[in-house]
Amino acid sequence: MKHILLLLLISCLNSSTATKDYYEQLSDAALAITKDKVEYDGTYYRIKYPNGDVPANIGVCTDVVIRSYRKLGADLQQLVHEDMKANFSKYPKAWGLSSPDTNIDHRRVPNLQVFFTRKGQKLTVTNNASDYKPGDIVTWMLPAGHPHIGIVVNKKGAAGRYKMVHNIGYGQNLDDCLFEYKITGHYRYKK
Repeated sequence: MKHILLLLLISCLNSSTATKDYYEQLSDAALAITKDKVEYDGTYYRIKYPNGDVPANIGVCTDVVIRSYRKLGADLQQLVHEDMKANFSKYPKAWGLSSPDTNIDHRRVPNLQVFFTRKGQKLTVTNNASDYKPGDIVTWMLPAGHPHIGIVVNKKGAAGRYKMVHNIGYGQNLDDCLFEYKITGHYRYKK
């Protein structure tokens, strides 16, 4: 009897996940990583390839996106690297590299902007909150001139707009910050 109940429970859980579209699943994945204690640390690390990651207790804004997609089986480290290797001239040259670097390329906001534009959908940047849906990727330029990235999730703030999961210096957090900074990009990407 216990086995039958367990199988029914697993079946219910699987069917509720199966009815969610990819972007809802991405939203859920982003929300799930907010439970992990992560300190902001942008140190360059040598990491394995593919499926490499910096230590689990540290990260930056791009790691929110990387880890969320990884929960859905998409390895942005490998995907970005393969596209950069084949199309290096289309990516920014701000770091003085003459070839791709599997340790860091996927952890740079400008590279993710190029990748999502090339391989996903580049959506219109607006000041209308209803244009931003769970699973969307948003990039900003912070006042200090640094690029930033986060994921729109299916939780609303007091103003009625969807919140963001991002890491702006105090871990992987859920914040109502969509219009806090200058939006520079709006994307949807499905592997």
